[in-house]
Amino acid sequence: MKARIFGLAAFAACLAMPVYAVALSDAAGSYTISPSGSSIRFTIGKAGGGGFDGAFGRFKGTIRIDNGDVGRSKVDLTIYPESVGTGQGRIDAFLRSDAVFDATNNPEIQFRSTSVTRTGDTTALVIGRLTARGKTFSEKFTAELGGLKGGTIKFHVTGKVLRSRYGMDVGTPLYSNIVDFDMTLMGKRG
Repeated sequence: MKARIFGLAAFAACLAMPVYAVALSDAAGSYTISPSGSSIRFTIGKAGGGGFDGAFGRFKGTIRIDNGDVGRSKVDLTIYPESVGTGQGRIDAFLRSDAVFDATNNPEIQFRSTSVTRTGDTTALVIGRLTARGKTFSEKFTAELGGLKGGTIKFHVTGKVLRSRYGMDVGTPLYSNIVDFDMTLMGKRG
């Protein structure tokens, strides 16, 4: 009887262990963000409910995790706004126009991290410079390690950005000034 209770207690202890606890030394290295397995999604709410969701189909970037000092880790991400998609052609064309992204004259949105602070076993706060439509501001995102296997790393990244800072406030206050980002970034070592 005691052996069975001890066995159940040991099993319960294993279940309580964090699933994605990865030693920093195991995750250290440089990764290229792979479009396969990655997504950059956003949501903009609307007064009274609703709004719309969208995603960017083209982006590229790198993640470098420093083993000795996580604060020296880096994230570089480039998004191509002409690849925006909401599933509604009229809205997509409007978002690409000079009223919002002005994708013809501003073909890239760039994020370059300036600091990375570990906030837990598998989480970090990433602060950096976001540049869109020729305007640059500091923004922050929360990153959570979603797995590390065979030279591939996965992060879930969330954050909120005020679109008015970048000259994209058309439609406010009917449409929210806050853009909610929800990203999955899959990186391959090397």
